[in-house]
Amino acid sequence: ADGLVVRAPNWVTLREVDAAVQEKSAWIVAKLQQFRERQTEQFQKAIEWRHGAEVPFLGRTVQLCVLERGVGRVLGQDLSPQQVLPVTVPPGASVTQVRDAAQVWLKKQAKALFEQRLHHFAPLLGVRWQKLSLSSASTRWGSASANGSIRLNWRLIHHRLDVLDYVVVHELSHLQVMDHSPRFWDTVKTVLPDYAQRRATLKTETLPPWP
Repeated sequence: ADGLVVRAPNWVTLREVDAAVQEKSAWIVAKLQQFRERQTEQFQKAIEWRHGAEVPFLGRTVQLCVLERGVGRVLGQDLSPQQVLPVTVPPGASVTQVRDAAQVWLKKQAKALFEQRLHHFAPLLGVRWQKLSLSSASTRWGSASANGSIRLNWRLIHHRLDVLDYVVVHELSHLQVMDHSPRFWDTVKTVLPDYAQRRATLKTETLPPWP
């Protein structure tokens, strides 16, 4: 957010660093502009945590249905259960309480779906995973350990299923190849021939910001 940081080994001269920055100047400026545009998009996509708000869910949107304990609200007849994100909060709950309740619901949906997709793809890749945990990382979608532990970012639940599947397959493939060598990408490709398109979508789609 504050601009560009350049890191280099201490044996590289400042002249070489400057030359590298000059050579990549057009790319650097373009990336900084993209970052600013994405920040603006995220601000515009910020969710108003109130009854009826729209929340991205698996590439579509669901409507937030806020139910106050002991009071309740009746859903509109035009809404089906598949279009609703239900949360129950105390009477007079704050926006933060509504948001946190929605996050609990989204995490529950994410974990159940992640487990389903892991069980689906692991046999196709010939691997076994041992443990799933949810991540809230701001810049990383997943990770895998040699012991079979998989971490997946719960915010993937905002993305379409095909994009979510790419991350699942990516991390499962690390149980075969722990680096990002050509052999790793060949492994991913055996299950998802169009992985590059899914990966590009993951990198370019803007999601609502979470604290």
